[in-house]
Amino acid sequence: MTMHQRKLGRTGLNVSEIGYGAWGIGGKQWIGADDDTSLQALRRYLDLGGNFIDTALAYADGHSEELVGQVARERGGVIVATKIPPKNGQWPAAPGASADDAFPGDYVIECTERSLKNLGMERVDVQQFHVWNDSWLGQGDWQDAVQKLKKDGKVGHFGVSINDHQPENAIKAIEAGVLETVQVIYNVFDQTPQDRLLDACQAHGVGVIVRVALDEGALSGHITPETVFDKDDFRNSYFGGDRKAELQPRLRAIESDLGIGTDDLAATSLRFVLSHPAVSTVIVGMRSIRNVERNAALADGAGLPPEQLQKLYAHRWDRNWYTPAK
Repeated sequence: MTMHQRKLGRTGLNVSEIGYGAWGIGGKQWIGADDDTSLQALRRYLDLGGNFIDTALAYADGHSEELVGQVARERGGVIVATKIPPKNGQWPAAPGASADDAFPGDYVIECTERSLKNLGMERVDVQQFHVWNDSWLGQGDWQDAVQKLKKDGKVGHFGVSINDHQPENAIKAIEAGVLETVQVIYNVFDQTPQDRLLDACQAHGVGVIVRVALDEGALSGHITPETVFDKDDFRNSYFGGDRKAELQPRLRAIESDLGIGTDDLAATSLRFVLSHPAVSTVIVGMRSIRNVERNAALADGAGLPPEQLQKLYAHRWDRNWYTPAK
């Protein structure tokens, strides 16, 4: 099997349209990861023709990077993206924070060196800031640091991971030409990137890496009011309060509207994202071979029929569950 590939903007890279999201394999925040199982899943992803893996220095203090690097070094042609956490520890970026607070140049270089050490690699294909604020354009020395890393051959391309549910908070950077990629939340419920961001990315040749396409598992259909998460699992908060119950009628409405079953929700949701021509790849957390095989089968270059897309547009649900439940 060979997964269908798309251009990652103007980077010159071609990436499989189903990417591997490596947050969950770190073993923290998403509880239950096992290194041996994670390595098997990573290898299976590559066996099936996948070539894009997204990780971050903050994922279990670099452990995710270590696992990704181990597998990437075994194979050729793996495109690895990672991310630099904000130095001030503010997630998401606070409106009043300065670029020097979050990403001073020496820190950008230091974190990249740490990631390269974790990965066991001399170069990372895509380096990203893990949060972003458009007010940072023209501030500080982070752009000089990025250019130095590129010149030294340690970073191939640069982008940002846009703050949760703030897709327009990168438009200025896109239009200024300083970004080659953006990573953004985009799914059946959160369709806000369609308002402006995706068109801007297409116009300026910026690659789009979609995250949270299944809304942290909500659109998988497997989370019910009876689902219990470990207290240290971030989903315990994300689906806190009455949210698991609040979710159910939304899912049943999608199923009824499209004439699909619960088992079809995940595939339909991923195809919804892949139906937009601006999207380069959607990164999915896959901690088992079974999940890898199921998702890899969707990387066939086919989106959803126009009539299903039109119906799904009506299921937009603007809310932010990263904030604590009341």
